[in-house]
Amino acid sequence: MANLPNDSGTTLKPEVAKPKLPPMYKVLLLNDDYTPMEFVVECLERFFNKSREQATQIMLKVHTEGVGVCGIYPQDIAETKMNQVLEFAREHQHPLQCTIETA
Repeated sequence: MANLPNDSGTTLKPEVAKPKLPPMYKVLLLNDDYTPMEFVVECLERFFNKSREQATQIMLKVHTEGVGVCGIYPQDIAETKMNQVLEFAREHQHPLQCTIETA
């Protein structure tokens, strides 16, 4: 048998590809003088899976500070949740506004 040349112990380690996380977006509710507080709580429970207590805290933040964060999601999920809230508010004839912005 032929002797193979020694490669001086150099071995290549396989690179582990780390997938890049998608950019995240905050879903925000904006205060208005017409949408009932209970309706805002219902939206938070329904579309953001918040408990009654969590939803009430976010609603109060929206009421007192003018804006509140409902959650942070990848862009497609954030847009879907925003559109669900806007459609639900429109169906119930409330002017509730919901937006997204980069987190």
